[in-house]
Amino acid sequence: MMQPIISVQNLNHYFGQGQLRKQVLFDVSLNIHAGEIVIMTGPSGSGKTTLLTLLGGLRSAQEGSLTILDQEIRGATKQHLTQLRKNIGYIFQAHNLMTFLTAKQNVRMSLELHARYLNQDLDAMAVSMLEAVGLGHRADYYPDGLSGGQKQRVAIARALISHPKIVLADEPTAALDKQSGRDVVELMQKLAKEQHCTILLVTHDNRILDIADRIVYMEDGRLVSDGKSAIAAVK
Repeated sequence: MMQPIISVQNLNHYFGQGQLRKQVLFDVSLNIHAGEIVIMTGPSGSGKTTLLTLLGGLRSAQEGSLTILDQEIRGATKQHLTQLRKNIGYIFQAHNLMTFLTAKQNVRMSLELHARYLNQDLDAMAVSMLEAVGLGHRADYYPDGLSGGQKQRVAIARALISHPKIVLADEPTAALDKQSGRDVVELMQKLAKEQHCTILLVTHDNRILDIADRIVYMEDGRLVSDGKSAIAAVK
C-alpha cells in the first residue's frame, strides 16, 4: 500500500488561552491517499473547517502528528508551511476572488507563485484553464459581472491551474443552487481525476455525496465514522 498523501494521527487542537482554552479537535486520525476524493461532513461546529485549515497549513498543528506529502508539519517553520501551500489548491465557500482583478488575472495569480511557470505565457494558460471550466468567454470580466456559480468556477480554475497535489474545498456549493452546485463539484471531480490530485471537500450538501470515493463524518470535534458507513450517518 502506498504511503498516504495526508496522514493525521492523534490530532488535538485548542482555541484560546488559560481559562478560556477550549478543545475543538479530539484525537483525530485520518489517512487519505493520492487521487482520492474524500467528503467530510457533519453538523456545524463539529471541527471540519478547523481540521481543513490545519491540513492546508493555514493554522499550526498543536498536538499529534500531521504529515502532508511525506512532511511532518507540526512544528514546521513559516517558510516550510509557505512552501507546502504551493502544492495545495484552496476553494472556499466565499470564492475569495480579488474583486479588482479580472477572471483571467485571478487565475493567472496562482501561476505567478511558481517559478517553474514564469517563462511561459501565463495569460494563455489562464484563458485555457477558464475554457476548461466553461468560462473562456468571461476571461476579461470582473467578479462583479459574474454569477455565483461562475465565480466558484473561476475559484476552481485558480485552485487547479498550477496542478496541485491536494485540493481542499470548504463548502464550495453552499451559496449555489442545486444545478450550479452539481456542476461545480462535477467539474472539480473531472479536473482532479485528469490531474490525479487528491480532494478533501467539506460540505453539508447531501446532494453531492455520490462524487466521493469515501465519506468521513465529524461530530463534536471527533471523527466518528470513516468510510461507507458514514453515508448512513448523513441521510
